[in-house]
Amino acid sequence: MTGTSALPTSVSAYQDSGGAGFHVEPRAFLGARVLLIATLLGAPLAFGAVQTWAWAAISISALLLLLLWAIGCVRQGVIRIAWSPLYVPAALFVLLGTAQLYGGLTLDAMATRESLIKLVAYLIVFFLAGQLFAFASPRVWGALGLTVTLFAFALALFAILQFFSSGGSIYWTVKLRWGGYVFGPYINHNHYAGLMEMLIPIAAAFVLSSSESQSWRTLLRFSILVPVAALLLSGSRGGMIALLGEILILSAVVHKFSRTPGRKARATLVGVGIVAAALLFFWMDPGEVSQRLTTVAKLAQSPEATLGERTMVAIDSLRIWRDHPWLGTGLGSFETAYPRYRSFPGDAVYDHAHNDYAEALAETGLVGAGLMLGGLLLFLRLAFRQLAERLRNEVGWIQLGAALGCCGLLIHSLVDFNLHIPANAAWFAVSAAIATKVYTLGNRFPHGEAGQSNQLENRACPSPDTLRRA
Repeated sequence: MTGTSALPTSVSAYQDSGGAGFHVEPRAFLGARVLLIATLLGAPLAFGAVQTWAWAAISISALLLLLLWAIGCVRQGVIRIAWSPLYVPAALFVLLGTAQLYGGLTLDAMATRESLIKLVAYLIVFFLAGQLFAFASPRVWGALGLTVTLFAFALALFAILQFFSSGGSIYWTVKLRWGGYVFGPYINHNHYAGLMEMLIPIAAAFVLSSSESQSWRTLLRFSILVPVAALLLSGSRGGMIALLGEILILSAVVHKFSRTPGRKARATLVGVGIVAAALLFFWMDPGEVSQRLTTVAKLAQSPEATLGERTMVAIDSLRIWRDHPWLGTGLGSFETAYPRYRSFPGDAVYDHAHNDYAEALAETGLVGAGLMLGGLLLFLRLAFRQLAERLRNEVGWIQLGAALGCCGLLIHSLVDFNLHIPANAAWFAVSAAIATKVYTLGNRFPHGEAGQSNQLENRACPSPDTLRRA
């Protein structure tokens, strides 16, 4: 790229604190971020995007995001790609599903085709979230943290009001024909809890990253109490356990790696806030929710699958895997394959195993399990590396919050199928992307895997003198 003719007249340019250079951003990238956030905020409101029109909208949005990113790359005259090792197992997993579909290796071709469409959409969102935020300014990251915090508060407040006034209806008008336990905009309270497991850590990390001089953020610290209380009020036992796991991981990380003065004290304040949220929950609880949360291992009958039933379905899933050990029965085929392996009586239809790991093993076999295990290990290594250095700035804290959210959902996936809920899967993809990206102020990447991105960034950014002449 020569001169400044390729630069749009309306761009954002900033210089990092070290004076290391300018970041010039086409409008298309801004538009892509706005569309991405709008999709993430809108998907949960559409009943978790479980209906065909809703998850199709996510897929269309992913294609529009890809188009906007491509336009932005053309406008700046260079393609900047922040590489992630997670792209390898993700691409191989798509190839596995494609081979199952077109190789006749699935028991349900229509379900596998639908699962592939959703999977590709999530991977596009995962890829573009990484690209759009790896090169973003700290102000953009701060806006992300603030947006998530406000959205979590608003959604939790709505869910609480609906819980006490709707009589079990969604939006006070939609009543489930088959009963169930709705909460917020979700038809299943466990899936609402799965979403909040990802939002609460990002909001908490954003609060922890703030400086003491920013007194207006004190209100945001108190706002976290509402989402925590709403998660407990949802009555999701898996959600409660996942939240406790996130708190334990956050406490260990802050104690060991945070070196910034005052942040440990604020971490203690967040812990006190969580206790206050629990007290707020008990104050609002009419009685049956707290009784439900104390029966984590109870096997009595309930309107939904009990822990004992979920355990039996997971064991049955291993029997499916035993008969299809290498490539499984095909993505999305669990509902078709399961009836002949069911080991207990009942009228309930199981479209999922209530255990994402067991279901994935049954549907993709050892090949898929190996790819997922490799991806999980890579995620943990990338998300929790160099924490002492990363937690010196706001971006690192938001990345930590995203990583904790992913960990919480992975814990919850042992007893539920949140990763099969499109809205939650999209949030998980974005959280995983921003948690694992190498990011330093000024978009400099001093560590090995981002070296190529650093070179591309240098080519894309004109000098300050060039900008002044423009």
